[in-house]
Amino acid sequence: MLTIGGTARLVSDLHLRAERPDLTRRFGEFLAATAAAKVETLFILGDLFEYWIGDDDLADPFNTQVCRLLRDLADCGTRIYFIAGNRDFLIGERLAAAAGITLLGETERVAAGGTATLLMHGDTVCTDDLPYQEFRRMVRSLQWQADFLARPLAERRAEVENLRRRSAAAMQDKTAAIMDANAAAIRTALTSHGCTRLIHGHTHRPGHETIALAAGSAERWVLSDWDSGRGDALEIDAAGVRRIDLSR
Repeated sequence: MLTIGGTARLVSDLHLRAERPDLTRRFGEFLAATAAAKVETLFILGDLFEYWIGDDDLADPFNTQVCRLLRDLADCGTRIYFIAGNRDFLIGERLAAAAGITLLGETERVAAGGTATLLMHGDTVCTDDLPYQEFRRMVRSLQWQADFLARPLAERRAEVENLRRRSAAAMQDKTAAIMDANAAAIRTALTSHGCTRLIHGHTHRPGHETIALAAGSAERWVLSDWDSGRGDALEIDAAGVRRIDLSR
C-alpha cells in the first residue's frame, strides 16, 4: 500500500488531443497551480489522452507537449502516478520516463488522509456492460497488444479512429444504467481490497455516495471527465476529501 503524506490531488478522463487545445491549456494551468501549491502527489486515473497508440509515437509534437507539462511538475518535486484508462492502456515505460511519472496497476491501495483508499480507472466495475467487458478482455491481452504495436503508426491511428466511431455508435444504444458502475462490483472491490474509500473516473458521472458494507460503511467518489463546462479534481489531506471545480 502506498502511504501518501501531505496533500494529494487526483484527476481522470481529460481525453487530451491536439484538436482540443483548450483542454491542454487547462491541464497546463492545473499542473502549474498544483506545483505552486506544493502538492506532494498527483494521481491520474486514466484516459489522460483521448487515445494512445504506443510509446513509439512520443515524437508527435502534441505528445511531446503533454510529456513536457508533466515533466515540469515532476521536476518541481510532485510525485505523479498513473493508472491506465480504457483509451490509453498502451502507455508504457518510455512515456513514463519522458514524463517523470510512475505507472501503477489496474488498482492501487493507498493510505491517504488516514483512510485506506482504493484507486482505479473505473471501467472494471462497470460489469453490466457486457460487450465492453468482452472488448476490454481482448485489447488487454498481451497477444492483441503485441500484434497491434507491430503495425505501422499510420495503420494504428486509422484503426483507433475506426474503433472510436464504432464505440460512439454503440453507446447510443446503451442505457446510462448499463454504462454506470455496478453496485455489487463496487462493494466487492472495496471488501476484497480492505478499503473504506473508492475513487475512480470513467463513467463521466461525478458524484459522492456512502456505501453500506458488511463490516461498516465506505464512500465512493467519482471524478468528472474534462470537456466544455466540465472538469474537476479531488484533493485529499488529513482533513478529508474536497472537490476542486475546474470547469470552464
